[in-house]
Amino acid sequence: MIEYIRGTLAELTPTYAVVDINGLGYMLNITVPTYSALEGTGVVKLLVHEVIREDAHILYGFLTERERSLFRLLIGVSGVGANIARMILSSLTAPELEGTILAGDSKSLKRVKGIGAKTAERIIVDLKDKIKSDDDTLLVQTVANSEVMDEALAALVMLGFPRPQSVKVLDKIFKENPSIKVEAAIKAALSMM
Repeated sequence: MIEYIRGTLAELTPTYAVVDINGLGYMLNITVPTYSALEGTGVVKLLVHEVIREDAHILYGFLTERERSLFRLLIGVSGVGANIARMILSSLTAPELEGTILAGDSKSLKRVKGIGAKTAERIIVDLKDKIKSDDDTLLVQTVANSEVMDEALAALVMLGFPRPQSVKVLDKIFKENPSIKVEAAIKAALSMM
């Protein structure tokens, strides 16, 4: 089992990184937060989760143990494969995912492509006891953000904007200003559409 890979970053895309170690390139599937953190770096160290199948050996790379642990917890849930787990960790940061699970916020999980209502509920039920809350204020903030975002999203959809585009715009707004109010979020979204 490979624990980590350290080497020169040879190639970087939002979905994978190639790490060169003495002329041998290892392709690791990565999350969007890992991609953002790796941009502009030379020598990298990625923690690895290895999936060995009959037809392939696939490596997943993570910057932190926290993210890798969440990935491993997610793939342990029935119906959640490695690609879905990576999609979840690309849509929600590790602290956001932990807060979402602890709050029982299935709506935030359902926003992730490929996650339906049953899978979102299964993730929450299976992982709620396995996740520890480091920061209660983060949990409260995640729940509050979710409610404000849901209201803003409902308003934009009622105004005739497509749901996927609205979710994308609102995600950007809430990342820039987590404490934004509903009205301000709607106005900001309208100016971006």
